[in-house]
Amino acid sequence: MQSTVATVDEYLKTVPPQRLTAFTKLRQLCLRTLRGYEESMKYGMPSYSKNNVVEIAFNSQKNYISLYILKKDVVDRYRDQLLDVGKGCIRYQRPEQIDFAIVEKLLEETVDSSADICS
Repeated sequence: MQSTVATVDEYLKTVPPQRLTAFTKLRQLCLRTLRGYEESMKYGMPSYSKNNVVEIAFNSQKNYISLYILKKDVVDRYRDQLLDVGKGCIRYQRPEQIDFAIVEKLLEETVDSSADICS
């Protein structure tokens, strides 16, 4: 679901309580790891852009949490360790399913990747 709020702080106030800890941790990891990226609300979700191109985003969907890692080469390296993954969207049915160690690796490798984002 796309949000209409203007800031990530406002967005976090709309996240269901049972997901808030996971979303707060995702945001902290993004802010700490994505050096040189800009945090904003694009496409109705918290997004992290470099040179005005969104490379990372996350969102609270009705039935799952989505984490978008838009560098396909990065996702492909971890595909076998992820439960439910598409081209660039990793879906978690429950917050407890998020392996934050893998998420951190995905973020770190996104920073180092020179590949184009998937479309």
